[in-house]
Amino acid sequence: MSRPETTTLTFVVGDDDTAAAVGSGSLPVLGTPRLLAWLEAATCAGLVPLLPEGSTSVGTRVQLEHLAASPVGAEVEVSASSAYEDGRLHRFTVSARDTTSGKVLAAGEITRVVVDAERFLARL
Repeated sequence: MSRPETTTLTFVVGDDDTAAAVGSGSLPVLGTPRLLAWLEAATCAGLVPLLPEGSTSVGTRVQLEHLAASPVGAEVEVSASSAYEDGRLHRFTVSARDTTSGKVLAAGEITRVVVDAERFLARL
C-alpha cells in the first residue's frame, strides 16, 4: 500500500504546549519540544499505510530550526514530506506554519526506521 507524499496535521497551541509548560523556557509560546512532537506525529501518520503487521517506526535523527514564536490560541499546520527511502529507513522533510498568517514557523528533517515492535521491546 502506498502513502501520500505529504502528510499534514493541524494543532492549536494550548497552555500545555507552551515552553513554560514543557520545561524548555519561561515564555507562554509554543515550546520547541511540543512542536517537534507534532512534526513527528506527521511523520508517523505518513508511514502508517506502509507498516507491516506488528511493525512501528522509531525516530532516529532530528534536525530542526524553530524560526518563529506562536502564541496560545495559534493554529499550526505541520507537514511531513517523504524525502528519501531505503528499505526500513525513511527520511522526511518537515515544516510548520501559522495557518492565519502563512508564516513559516519551523523547518527541518526527521528520520525514522521501521521496526518489529515486539522484537524492539524485547531488546530493552
